[in-house]
Amino acid sequence: MTSLKSIAAKPFSKYIQRKIHRWANDPNTSQQKVFQELISKGKITRFGSDHEFEKIKSYNDFKSKVPIRDYEALKIYVEMVVAGEPDILWPGLPLYFAKTSGTTSGSKYIPITKESISYQVEAARNAILMYIAETGKTKFIDGKMIFLQGSPLLKKVNGINTGRLSGIVAHFVPPYLQKNRMPSWETNCIDDWEEKVDAIVDETFEENMTVISGIPSWVQMYFEKLIDRSGKTVGELFKGFELFIYGGVNYEPYRAKFESLIGRTVDSIELYPASEGFFAFQDKQNDKGMLLLLDSGIFYEFVKADEFFDENPKRLGISEVELGVNYVMIISTNAGLWAYNLGDTVEFTNLSPHRIIVTGRIKHFISAFGEHVIGKEVEQALNEGLSQVGASITEFTVAPQINTENELPYHEWLIEFELEPESMQALANRIDQSLQKQNSYYFDLISGGILQPLKITRIRRNGFQMFMRSKGKLGGQNKVPRLANDRQIADDMHRTNLVI
Repeated sequence: MTSLKSIAAKPFSKYIQRKIHRWANDPNTSQQKVFQELISKGKITRFGSDHEFEKIKSYNDFKSKVPIRDYEALKIYVEMVVAGEPDILWPGLPLYFAKTSGTTSGSKYIPITKESISYQVEAARNAILMYIAETGKTKFIDGKMIFLQGSPLLKKVNGINTGRLSGIVAHFVPPYLQKNRMPSWETNCIDDWEEKVDAIVDETFEENMTVISGIPSWVQMYFEKLIDRSGKTVGELFKGFELFIYGGVNYEPYRAKFESLIGRTVDSIELYPASEGFFAFQDKQNDKGMLLLLDSGIFYEFVKADEFFDENPKRLGISEVELGVNYVMIISTNAGLWAYNLGDTVEFTNLSPHRIIVTGRIKHFISAFGEHVIGKEVEQALNEGLSQVGASITEFTVAPQINTENELPYHEWLIEFELEPESMQALANRIDQSLQKQNSYYFDLISGGILQPLKITRIRRNGFQMFMRSKGKLGGQNKVPRLANDRQIADDMHRTNLVI
């Protein structure tokens, strides 16, 4: 029997679709409106006073008065907010701090305001509504939905609730989804990830799961435990499962593995959320790009990645971006982040409307020899290689190998295979050829005899899980870095005998 929820979803989804199309088809007006609202609010803050917001009348004024900052450079202001001082980065005090693990700054405290959390929740809802508007599918609404996330238990920091973003968002599941939502509150509060996944399996084993959401690497653990328990594929166990929602990492390296675990194909929606804001979601099933949210309290700037470390890199607004260029994305938000370097790099796949793919991290690349290999290139090369040799993987990371004896240095690919190729060398050759085609610097170094082609190191089954567990980063929003410009991860994996 069709529920009232699923009946009402179709007309509501069409209403939201029309609303989104209006701002998406007028990107300059949408961003100018956000810009003016942010500056107006920012004028009454300490940051706004320090940067003469009262004199900012245009985007050019903003660029001249507000330099690009990362968390470390903004930390002096964040620490005032954490200490309980109001009106520092945004009027009043934030509702929450999203606590994240920083690589150089230790723990990072990202403010989340009343305004910003509402857009986070709205964006997640709209991603599903746009899927309904496009496909007409609503049956999944009546089944059970699971969101693999961090604990919703929060701690107070000077009176402000603090926790992981996914745990904070768990407090904002709308009432009409509460009965469908899984796992239970008690299970969601379990800190140990493996214990938590076991409990989730117990709770969901006999349910009609129709929507499953989470970072692919951790959803994979859940799927494998379900199969171990039932002896069935996930698709056989959950006959109504029809929508996978994910974010955090590129899904393509996992796709073959997931289709094997599920036993059939299911629709998927890619999201691009972060503690700093919800930036984009996939609005078309046949388009790999995600719709950039230009009307959600975030003003965007873009800097070409290959110019980012110049003394005065050119900052571009939404009207100035081009297709196929790797940009560092800079954000100013209604949580009080101003010209903030998120660290992510993106590429536009469409300019009408503006759609993006995430290409990597500005700090996550390999350029030990000037090759500047980025995440997008590595993932594309791997996908091409795997498809050509008929192999599949569980996880991987890449690092430079500089200190070699009697041979040229190379890139070491540490890969945990689900299905190994007949010839490891054939896979390595195909990946390397693809990488040379994509990256002219890498090609020049190989052809010039500076580097030798890449080498593959096999990782033990569940080796990456063991590695993340050893670092206290198993589960939740934690992800294995795909690229490193040093050998810290690679050497750790060798040292702890995770290699074969």
